[in-house]
Amino acid sequence: MKVDLIIPTYKPGEKFKKSLSRLSKQTRKPDKIIIINTEEKFFDKNFLDIYKDAPIEVHHIKKEDFDHGKTRDYGASLSNADILMFMTDDAIPKDAYLVENLLRPFENPDVAAAYGRQLADPKKNYIEYYTRTFNYPKESRLKTKKDLDTLGIKTFFCSNVCSAYRKKDYDSMGGFIHKTIFNEDMIMASKLIEAGKIIAYTADAQVWHWHDYRAIDQLHRNFDLAVSQVDYGGLFLKVKSESEGVRMVTATLKHLASKGKFHLIPKYITDSGCKYIGYKLGKNYKHLPQWLIKKITMNKTYWNF
Repeated sequence: MKVDLIIPTYKPGEKFKKSLSRLSKQTRKPDKIIIINTEEKFFDKNFLDIYKDAPIEVHHIKKEDFDHGKTRDYGASLSNADILMFMTDDAIPKDAYLVENLLRPFENPDVAAAYGRQLADPKKNYIEYYTRTFNYPKESRLKTKKDLDTLGIKTFFCSNVCSAYRKKDYDSMGGFIHKTIFNEDMIMASKLIEAGKIIAYTADAQVWHWHDYRAIDQLHRNFDLAVSQVDYGGLFLKVKSESEGVRMVTATLKHLASKGKFHLIPKYITDSGCKYIGYKLGKNYKHLPQWLIKKITMNKTYWNF
């Protein structure tokens, strides 16, 4: 199978440099890398010297033209590969087998999408290191429409931090929606699930990826997440979501206490509270004044009142 890797970039830095270096050492290299970069003035052309094993295309766009779905779909339109692989510019392959392992599920013709496991460094962000195990456990699994009753909204979980899509299935769904505040990956996954396809979580396709969000950043991010679900509707309005969050919070608090990391508990409680507030506000954003929405959102360009 031919695979092209699409990476949106914005002010790419050391993580992107390291990612290209590790991509050059993959056992199965992408046939082409397509970079969709926001603002040409922030792109260092010297990065391209790091990766010489396959053609690299760089396409520049303006910041006001960036959209999570539209920008990635633009990259997809430039590919004629069998598999479209996506990464973010801050995701770093853990080993040389990332591409090889991410492609393996597509040997099953009913698998339309696959996504890899995200790892956090416990020395740099212990809380995220632990909470990652909820969305990215050690065991791989296949998800179908039959899992909706047990997994709820996690049936649609799929992250473009490290993902791949069978192009014919991607195209049949119309690609990523062109105006989305966030969450284009889960929206695509929900459409594929509803169409009877399989989403593969591939635990042995691993990348290093974590954030250092402040509590207020968590509020903004979860506001946009909830807005995306409301605006798209569909199966997102029919499945459970909050109960999974409560389970994760409870388990994380117990884990931090059991490890004697009591100093992290206040931060985690504050972060979790802000996530919940942001999510609830996003779910009800249609009842909020415009000025408040502009204050809460991470993506101000999405809103054209």
